Amino acid sequence: MTFSLFPAVDLRGGKCVQLVQGVPGSEVISLDNPLAQARRWADLGSRVLHIIDLDGALQGVRINAPILKRIVGELDLYIQVGGGIRSYEDVRSLLDLGVDRVIMGTAALRQPDMVSSLSSEFGSEHIMVALDVKGGFVTTEGWQRSLSDRAVELGRLFQELGAGSILFTNIDTEGQQRGIDPAPTRDLVRALRIPVVAAGGVTTVEDVLMLRDLGAAGAVVGTAIYTGTLDFSLALEALRS
Repeated sequence: MTFSLFPAVDLRGGKCVQLVQGVPGSEVISLDNPLAQARRWADLGSRVLHIIDLDGALQGVRINAPILKRIVGELDLYIQVGGGIRSYEDVRSLLDLGVDRVIMGTAALRQPDMVSSLSSEFGSEHIMVALDVKGGFVTTEGWQRSLSDRAVELGRLFQELGAGSILFTNIDTEGQQRGIDPAPTRDLVRALRIPVVAAGGVTTVEDVLMLRDLGAAGAVVGTAIYTGTLDFSLALEALRS
């Protein structure tokens, strides 16, 4: 299995931002022209991209759709997209646009059977479910509300419902540039047969290699590559060696 390193382009208010633990107003990074930022990672050798519409995740309305359309249309990358995807129509429109994998969060947790229907119609490889965990429990509503469920049990549920992959985000380490906590990712990878992409706190090349060695299918890198704490090109080189 090939390990993919996904540079993150998180959209908020028409800008490319990075937040601390997903808290609005905690922007560590706020850059104009998200398309230019996406092209930057492609120019450095990335063949994949991770895009989250934060306004969509928090408000349930995908107001950054025009920016997404330009990125997908102008860059020849494997692109996974999440944030504010609440309906069958949202999923269909994104896949029709050329998005390769759609990330279902709140909608999947509210209506798990939707995952089965979408996977059957569009193919499980196009449907990813986001499990965002804080203090050991899965959250919803843009990380604003905690459930009583843990990632492993929900991961198994969505695996059986036909999800093609899981995006696992450890909110406790997200955006803090202090490194990862490997244990939750390891436990989820061991519990599932489908690919797990990990996010939250990836700060060093060693973090990236650790996630690969744990069996994750990929990792999302955000704040650290924008601040320069993690050299994206060096990380890609390390994965090739």
